[in-house]
Amino acid sequence: MTGAAVSAAPRRSMMLRLLLGRGSFRASVQLMQVVLAVVWGTVAYGPFANALGACAWLVFLPNAAEKSALKLAPRVRVTRATVAALAVRFAVAPVLAFAAALIVTAFVAPESALVPYLAAACWHTCSGMLMTVSGLHRLRGSASLDAWAFTAGAALVLVVTLTTWLADWSPRTVLLVLPAGLAAVALTAVGLLPRDWRRPEPLRRRRLVLAYGRTTWLLGVPELLDALTVAVVFFVLAAVGRVSDSGPFYLAMLAAGAFCSIVRYQLRIHQPGVSLRQRGAGAVTARSKATAILRSVVVGGAAFAVLFGAALLVPASRDALLADTGIAMWTALAALTVVEIAVAIAVMYGIFLIENTGGPLLGVSLRGALCRLLATTVGALCLVPPLGAAGGFAAVVFALAAEAAALHHMVRSRPSGLPAGRPARSDLSSTT
Repeated sequence: MTGAAVSAAPRRSMMLRLLLGRGSFRASVQLMQVVLAVVWGTVAYGPFANALGACAWLVFLPNAAEKSALKLAPRVRVTRATVAALAVRFAVAPVLAFAAALIVTAFVAPESALVPYLAAACWHTCSGMLMTVSGLHRLRGSASLDAWAFTAGAALVLVVTLTTWLADWSPRTVLLVLPAGLAAVALTAVGLLPRDWRRPEPLRRRRLVLAYGRTTWLLGVPELLDALTVAVVFFVLAAVGRVSDSGPFYLAMLAAGAFCSIVRYQLRIHQPGVSLRQRGAGAVTARSKATAILRSVVVGGAAFAVLFGAALLVPASRDALLADTGIAMWTALAALTVVEIAVAIAVMYGIFLIENTGGPLLGVSLRGALCRLLATTVGALCLVPPLGAAGGFAAVVFALAAEAAALHHMVRSRPSGLPAGRPARSDLSSTT
């Protein structure tokens, strides 16, 4: 596989197929949630949505390996197969761990409240593993396998949805069948990788493994923490006895996640080429663009705080934000969803530019994600008890603005991108 093949983005026709494959999967999941909410009703659907929402952050546990491989593969040659094999191992490990925990728990205590959450964890980690393996197929020039894999996932979701509608499957049954089917799709995709990407030569270079693990940690943990911030809202909803609000919040956040996932997917597709370009003078330009984007998010977050506070003072808008059901509630959530999508995409792109400038700034996104997690926790504890789902959305938007402010300050304080007193070094280039 040549360096040009690794760094080149798919053609437009293939890009369309990739988007249709991922889009069909997302659309099927969205449709499933709406159908299940209608079939089961609010009481039964609330715990189901809470389990999925609370575990959604786990998708980034195996998916961190993809982000690391897409950054590093264009910069290495001799060790490229080893990097890919490490990505496979990093992606499969969380799936095996949660699957083992689910099997043991289901056997020992089948009625345990942990079973739905472990099943939801398996579903999300299988999704993350499939994303990583699909990314490796794109790297080797077989992008069509990405489209077919997620089309198969969409077919699985639609079959489960139809069966639940006709046969009245319980939430627990759905949560057990979905990850089992998706695991089969993901393992098939793993089997279609080149043999040396699945079973590399014995790793004798400990430095390479440590370098890959460090990059995966610094690139993957920020996204995982960002997703965990949304899970915090579900934890608070359950803790304060507002589980029924989990359904509307999950459906609205799922719609927001669909838009963000499209953007994230586009960034991943173009990441190899961007990683090559954003070195040297390109890194300086990228940092400047990132700081401008983050500054606009901070300003937008302040404006949102003013408008949200004003909405709570107006009786009509306050009633819509406090409503538990009806058109008014969905209208308020729709408006909050639009705001969250715009802010989240801006922050995501700013982080993408920062992370692909080189190793020295990788730690910045991790500290920004920690700031966001803290801000979401505080905001959720203050806003979710009185405002429910609307309060959860407000907490998420406020936290995004706080993360942007922290990132802007950290990048501006190091305009060269280098920590004081430390020389620059590339991630794996010194090991190849």
